[in-house]
Order: sequence, then C-alpha cells, then structure tokens
Amino acid sequence: MRIAVLSETDPAEPRVAAVPETVKKYKALGAEVTVQSGAGLKAGVPDAEYEAAGASIAPDAKAAAEGADVVLKVRRPAADELPVLKRGAIVVAIMDPYGHEAEVKAMADAGVSAIAMELMPRITRAQVMDVLSSQANLAGYRAVVDGAAVYGRALPMMMTAAGTVPAARIFVMGAGVAGLQAIATARRLGAVVTATDVRPAAKEQVESLGAKFVAVEDEEFKQAETAGGYAKEMSAEYRKKQAELVASHIAKQDIVVTTALIPGRPAPKLVTANMVAAMRPGSVLVDLAVERGGNVEGVKADEIVETENGVKIVGYANVPGRLAATSSSLYARNLYAFVETLVDKAAKALAVKWDDELVKATCLTRDGAVVHPNFQPKAA
Repeated sequence: MRIAVLSETDPAEPRVAAVPETVKKYKALGAEVTVQSGAGLKAGVPDAEYEAAGASIAPDAKAAAEGADVVLKVRRPAADELPVLKRGAIVVAIMDPYGHEAEVKAMADAGVSAIAMELMPRITRAQVMDVLSSQANLAGYRAVVDGAAVYGRALPMMMTAAGTVPAARIFVMGAGVAGLQAIATARRLGAVVTATDVRPAAKEQVESLGAKFVAVEDEEFKQAETAGGYAKEMSAEYRKKQAELVASHIAKQDIVVTTALIPGRPAPKLVTANMVAAMRPGSVLVDLAVERGGNVEGVKADEIVETENGVKIVGYANVPGRLAATSSSLYARNLYAFVETLVDKAAKALAVKWDDELVKATCLTRDGAVVHPNFQPKAA
C-alpha cells in the first residue's frame, strides 16, 4: 500500500495534505509514504521532518506518485498532474466540483477515483473527517484577527489615566462554524459582539457565547434549516425585512464579518453598497465568502478595497491558508481519519468498501466514469 503526498501547484495554496504526525500513523497502518520534496515548506514542515517520521522524499510529482495507491492533496489535481497518477489510484482532496464539470470529467478520463472531502456527510462518525468545519473554524478566527489588524483602533474597553477607550462593536453575519469561532474570538478580544443567522438553532449558540442575536424571528425563520443542518435560501419578502433590520444595525458597527455560504451556489449578497455607505469612516468589513462571489457588494478577491466614505472591505481568498501550519495539521488529521476507513488493518492493505455511506457520498469518479449523481453529465 503506497501513499503519495503531492505539493500544491497553485502558488496561492500554502497548505499541505499530510504532516509528520499523520505520516507516522499511515506507517502504522502498513503504508509506504512518499512526500514530494518541498510539499510542506509553506506550512513550516521541511523535508527532514517527514523523513524523520518515516516518509521517503521524491524530487518531483512524477516520482512521488509513481505506483501510489492513494494520493493526498489539498486541492484537486491540475490537468498536468493527472498523467503522473496511476489508473485506479484514489485521490483524496478538496475537489471544488461545483461548476467545474470539465475538471471532474478529466479526472474520470484519467481513471482515478476522486474523493471530494467537502462532500462528507454531516453524520456523527464523519465529524472527525469534516474538512469544511476544521478549515472554517480557523477562517472564523483569522477573520477577526485580520479585521482587528485593518481597523485602526483597539478592540477592548480600556480604562486609562488619559481616559476610557470604548469597546469596538463587531457584528458577525452567519453563525455556522466560521461565524461561531469569529464570535468567540471577538469576545476574547474584548469587543461588544452581535450576530445574525437565518437558522433558529443558531440563536441559542450565539447567546451561549455571550453575543446578542439580531434577526427577524417570524414563522419563516422558524423553518429555515435543511435536514443536513445548512441554511435554506429565504423568500424575497423575508430577505427584505431582514435587510432593513441589518441595515440599521450595520451603520452602528466598527467591524462586520460575513460568513454566509450555500453549498454549490454563489454566496448570498448580505451587505449592499448602501449599507457600506452608511457605515462610519474607519470601519471594516471582512468577507469570508469572496471566493464564491462574496457577501459584500464591492468586495474584491485578495484586496482591501477602501470606499469613498473610508470603509475598508477585506476580501482575502483562502483564509485558512493564512494559518497554513495549523490548518494543514487539522486537514491532515481529517484525511487520515477517512483513509483509515479504507484500510484492512489485519491485511495492512487497501480494502475500499464502495457501498459505505462515506465513500458513496464523496466519490466523484471511478473506473473512468463520473459516478456522483450530482455531477454526472446531463443526458441528451
């Protein structure tokens, strides 16, 4: 059983799919592990640390992937990486399949079995494999740190001999994993925190962290959650009422963090240009959904946009990658927890149960075909 860890080809991706801790665990399962030279450098892991953990180092992707049964990556393999993978290899990564049907088909044509970790079902046994949660958790933390860095004032209330510094007001939009961590971080830093979400269950979670909940709590609000625990798309009428409430609230805030994403859809627009214009000069918006089009009107990927009225809109892409060492460590553990379920411990060999609910939910391609029902080519 051979496992290969490849470098990321995207220069904007500093994370890595295995760390020395998980290399040791793969070795214990009976695997030979090969790491492409330099794969962990941006995440603070030199080749020597992988070698010390028992991995062998290969000079390039071709040498690393040669004969590998399992290939670990952060992002899906690029077109020029597919030819170096052996047919039948299992590739485990964040595949970002929505809207990338051609890339999914290319993986099928290359004969690899592509596993999309972000499609992992939200069930108890899969919690330890949930890459969306592990990465969103860090993104929520980093959003507040980035917002505080751009905001030109202190966050906590301070009593000084020269007078009192008032606490900053931080408003978090979306109280999923990223939002709840943003709330907790903002509270730790001493800000006055409010939050909103369309899911009724979020109210109790927000209040348990010591923040105030802001939402239009009508009948539609009470039904606003899917069976999988995600937010539903709300009616135009509800969105209008909520927007009015939020608009008056945002005008009084110092930092706003937006975290709203709907799987496979463009990010919902939560903050209009008019709302931004109503904010005070020097206030900051941090948009965590910029890669899906953004929640804030006027946001630009990887830029800090300053509006005419002096409001800064922060649109960093790949926010978990801004904490590359920590996010790689959590992501590597998510991957290990999943790969472990594919291995027969007694025989120390791969024994994939293709009908296991975790594999069925995440497998995009197999045996030269796109097998996931959501991404199969539409019949003519």
